[in-house]
Amino acid sequence: MNEILLAEPRGFCAGVDRAIDIVEHALAKFGRPIYVRHEIVHNTYVVNDLKEKGAIFIEELADVPPGATLIFSAHGVSRAIQNEAERRGFRIFDATCPLVSKVHVELAKLHKEGYEFIMIGHKGHPEVEGTMGQLDSGIHLVEDVEDVAKVQPKQTELLAVVTQTTLSVDDAAEIAAAVKARFPQVREPKQQDICYATQNRQDAVKLMSPQVDVVIVVGSPTSSNSNRLRELADRLGVSAHMVDSAADLDPTWFLNASKVGLTAGASAPDVLVQEVIARLRTLGAVSVRTLDGIQETIKFPLPKGLKL
Repeated sequence: MNEILLAEPRGFCAGVDRAIDIVEHALAKFGRPIYVRHEIVHNTYVVNDLKEKGAIFIEELADVPPGATLIFSAHGVSRAIQNEAERRGFRIFDATCPLVSKVHVELAKLHKEGYEFIMIGHKGHPEVEGTMGQLDSGIHLVEDVEDVAKVQPKQTELLAVVTQTTLSVDDAAEIAAAVKARFPQVREPKQQDICYATQNRQDAVKLMSPQVDVVIVVGSPTSSNSNRLRELADRLGVSAHMVDSAADLDPTWFLNASKVGLTAGASAPDVLVQEVIARLRTLGAVSVRTLDGIQETIKFPLPKGLKL
């Protein structure tokens, strides 16, 4: 192994930065413990780090004591969860990524106009549960092209598509095309729902993959966008592996590799990338080169009440 090529961009996006900042600011302002519904972002290192600082991660609101500070994760929550949290009287801060919130706002607006929805996404993912939970009915989940044929909306005159923000851009486009073919009058999103960071990281993997023998994606198994990066490299014909940390690297992956490509999902911190680079150096990597790519400058503000 001679060279490591680093994808650009990689790692944290603005929504993840903001979500982690919200937890850290809440801890600094209100003291420990701070309760967080669901993992704030899907990364083992980040969650464990925040646990050590005083965050307690829960799934059921019944596990949060009265009067406590509660933070909703970056993936968003259903209306039912929001209403229950307010009813229980918690001090609430919403770390839902603004790009996910944008989808929720669009849903609410079109629902008032009488629309039904087809949502492209992965069943059981917290973002999908949160988005579908914005409405009591009239939103149909499709996970693949086959599902599109089974959808039975009550009417087809007012039908709109929304997508999970962390999908494969190519997969989502293929499913959206199937929806359009079956329902030609369907309303498509004004702007692609798939977030800029997901798109940019996938584009960077498309650029990097033809130049390397192996691709390593730093990300946790629960991270949708990290899984999509590994799948994309694999689809492009490169041996691809996802690791939660440098300890997961298998030396046999690199036996016949001259160049290794390295990227990280939007919820994976740079410290893990640096540890992987250090481990690859012990396995023979001589140099590290960052590829050209988009420089992301987007920042999302913190909620009111959290400024220190």
